Amino acid sequence: MAVERWPRDGVPSNPVNWLVTTARRRAIDRLRRERLWGQKARLLGVPEATEDDVEPDAFPDERLELLFTCCHPALSTEAQVALTLRTLGGLTTGQVARAFLVGEATMGQRIARAKRKVRDAGIPFRVPPAHLLPERVAAVLAVIYLIFNEGYGGREELSADALRLGAALAQLMPDEPEAHGLQALMLLHEARRASRFDAGEIVLLGDQDPALWDQEQIAAGRAELGRALALRGRGPYVIQAAIAALHAEAPRDWPQIAALYAELSNLSGSPVVELNRAVALAEAHGPRTGLAIIDSLDLDGYLYLHSTRAELLRRLGRVDDARGAYRRALALAEDGPEQRFLARRLGELGG
Repeated sequence: MAVERWPRDGVPSNPVNWLVTTARRRAIDRLRRERLWGQKARLLGVPEATEDDVEPDAFPDERLELLFTCCHPALSTEAQVALTLRTLGGLTTGQVARAFLVGEATMGQRIARAKRKVRDAGIPFRVPPAHLLPERVAAVLAVIYLIFNEGYGGREELSADALRLGAALAQLMPDEPEAHGLQALMLLHEARRASRFDAGEIVLLGDQDPALWDQEQIAAGRAELGRALALRGRGPYVIQAAIAALHAEAPRDWPQIAALYAELSNLSGSPVVELNRAVALAEAHGPRTGLAIIDSLDLDGYLYLHSTRAELLRRLGRVDDARGAYRRALALAEDGPEQRFLARRLGELGG
């Protein structure tokens, strides 16, 4: 430390005191770090790394270091994400299950199997060297975004954690466009937090007051998106960030949003992405166009399929069908504001 800092910053007035203080702080950091690593290793049931295995200054954020350590390629990406969310992300098994659109018991079994595989394979709890980070980055990105999503639903501290992790990841891997894309996406969403609820009630995007949006965060998100595009990024987080940037403009370019969702759907094969494309097409070309796509999706257990379907049916004047779709969505809703919103919509239809 002295060799690095004194030539740059100058020799301190009391060099001995500086050295003692610095050594004490580094010792405290080392003890705290080793205690945390020991706790996580025991939770996972894996061998702990020795002191020689761990380079304390390699990562800009200790939690990011833990994420890369847990996302071992011996597990499937889904297993990496689920296990890491449960172990390090502060999410319950039920919250992880909702992120994957499966039941809590099913997710509990998946996490248990992942832990057994880690233990039986003797996978050590060790920081991967720099040249192995790219093979783990997809899972790390997914973990950070799912932590953000859970926080965006109400736990603001989780969103703040995700933004810090995203910034650290972009610093660690400055040439990775998806790292910048994810940070852009989270910033652009977080910018609208203050407008998403009114007296505890959900406010849909089209009804939000842009005056409440954080323009500094929007600018920061657009800057991150610009970095990702300059790196020729065209991955899923970059595309989602581009969509979020279009949502921050008025009027919204719905045909372009729908086209980006089509590109994202080709990459992901996700029916949830197709649902979002259907919404954009409904705005661009009318509710019948969107409804035709929605009715082809296998997402019966997904709340937002039924709430979106109900809204399009309402616009088409199919009141009885809309009531049925709202009732189905209400039965799936677990969050208080969502339940109140759906109940109010149903009441407006006399249901």
